[in-house]
This record gives sequence, C-alpha cells and structure tokens, in this order.
Amino acid sequence: MREFLYKANPARVVFGAGTLARLPEEVERLGLSRVLVVATPEQESQARSLARSLGARAAGVFAGAKMHTPVEVTDAAMAMAIECKADGLVAVGGGSTTGLAKAIAFRTDLPQIVAPTTYAGSEMTPILGETKDGRKTTLTSGRVLPEVVIYDVELTLGLPVTMSVTSGMNAIAHAVEALYARDANPIVAMMAEEAVGAMARALPKIAKRPADLEARADALYAAWLCGVCLGSVGMALHHKLCHTLGGAFGLPHAETHAAVLPHALAYNAPAAPEAIARINRALDRQDAPRALYDLAHGLGAEMSLGKLGMPEGGVDEAVDLAMANPYWNPRPLEKQTLRAALQAAFDGASP
Repeated sequence: MREFLYKANPARVVFGAGTLARLPEEVERLGLSRVLVVATPEQESQARSLARSLGARAAGVFAGAKMHTPVEVTDAAMAMAIECKADGLVAVGGGSTTGLAKAIAFRTDLPQIVAPTTYAGSEMTPILGETKDGRKTTLTSGRVLPEVVIYDVELTLGLPVTMSVTSGMNAIAHAVEALYARDANPIVAMMAEEAVGAMARALPKIAKRPADLEARADALYAAWLCGVCLGSVGMALHHKLCHTLGGAFGLPHAETHAAVLPHALAYNAPAAPEAIARINRALDRQDAPRALYDLAHGLGAEMSLGKLGMPEGGVDEAVDLAMANPYWNPRPLEKQTLRAALQAAFDGASP
C-alpha cells in the first residue's frame, strides 16, 4: 500500500474564450473598489483598456513589470499601490507580470485577479521568485496565491509561435519535475501526465495554425494543469538550474527552461524510471529527454544557452552555484556529470 500526502491550493478559475469580459464582476465579487492593474511595458495598452473597463474601480496602472521580478521594480510598484490606496490587484500578462503581482501581494496581502497571456503557470502556484544583486531566490507562501485566475483563450491568440513554444516547454517542465518530486503523489502524477500529453499535442498545431482556437485552448488547459503541479509539490534540479541561470546571467525565462529541460531530465532519468515511463507514454516515444529536445527544437526553440546569452565561462560558474546550494534531487549532484549536462545545454546539443 502506497502512502502519500496531497494538498490542494485554493483557487477560483474562470476558463473559456472571451472570459476576460467577466473581470468587472470578479472585481465586484471580491468587494474591491480601487484595484491597481499591472503589466509589462509591452502590454500597457491592454492594461489601460482593462482599467477603462473597470471604471471607477480602477485606481491606476503600473506597466513596469520585468523578467525575474527585480526587487527595485517591486519597490516602485509598491509605492504606486500605496499612493493610489489600492485594495486589490489585477495582473494581465505572462510570468513577469504575475510575479510582480505576487511580490506586491506578499508584502501587502492584497487580493489578486490574474489573467495569463502565456503558458507560464505561475498564477497557480504559491511560489515567488525575486532577483536582487544578480541572484534569484524563491519563497513559498499562501499570501502570493491569486484569489481568481481568468483563463481567456483569446488572450493567447496573439502569442508569437516561438514564444508559444518556449512558454509551452516551460509549462511542461513543471509537470515533468512534479513526476519525480520528493513529495510526488498519484493525484499530481495524473495531472502531470495529462498536461505533458496535451501540451505536446497542442504546440505543433499552434505552430502550423497560430489562430487555431481549439489548439490554443488545449495548450492553456495544459498550462493550467502544469501550474497546479508546480504549486502542489516541490521541484528539483531543472528549476534550480533555471533560477540560477536566470538570476546570474539574466537569461530569458521560458527559453532557458526549453533549453535546459531535456538535459536535466536526462541527468535524472536513471533515478526516476516511473517518471520517465509516464512521460514516454504521454509523448508516445521511448526516449523522453530526446523526445522533449526534438519537440522544442523541431518547433524552432533556441536550444543553446550560449546563443541565449550565457557567457563562455558561465557553465563552470553555474555548476559552482548549484553545488554550493544543495537541495533535494532524485539523483545526487555529481559535479562532472552536471557540468557535462550544462555544457551540452550551452552548446545546444541533444541529450
């Protein structure tokens, strides 16, 4: 008889096409009267449109969210939230915007409504990653969980194919690591296998027909499940490496996940046979690490960390950082083997 612990995070999820139109009623349902709308500079016009739709319930717009959630950006957003006496947050965008809203919520406990436009999955997790002085650290707290997530498939129709692919691979990474997490359980494993398969089937369709609403819906559904997996169990080598690389070298988040995932999985494969079997089944392949590499590479993702901006000496620095900050992983960290895996990711080679 197997024993396990399963903990479900609270969430209200509104999923469909055109569901962003329900934002005003969700704001009203939470009893909010002065919400701050947050976004990246690229999505400022969308944020301002949302603010207009909220009328007097919108207190302001902060369109300065940045990748890896730098604390100085959070400080600026906090100042605006205090100045406009915000009693809630609305975030529209990808992981950068969700991260900023979560950082504000952690400091203030303001309720959040998040409308994702990518497949990042951060909106379903109690995890916050922040960057300060070139180092990215993470914390886990129920304070950062959004109260409402509005998944509107129409918001993803304009996501460029390359970004859709890397964002989708980022989501798959959440599910993959959930399968061999220290606190893995059969409930999360079912969701993870379903999510990997759904995303892997959706991405090639999106690459051929970016406006395919059904394929976009499948990808967003998969991303939701992947986010639940990430928020339900602990992560391991892959996520720790990506946080290290993002914080130390400023590498793009989703692209880094896509490049690192096949190599991290290959590293852990000998210690995670059940996870490999589930991923193989989901992908209908026999070599999960190679299958994930082929999926991302075949759809145009950049698989070389070097070409993503990692400096020549970055491999040794990243290995040293990983070895200096030990954490649970199904396979113990072995410096030379880890270095070989990172070097392959740096070169963009197949695992």
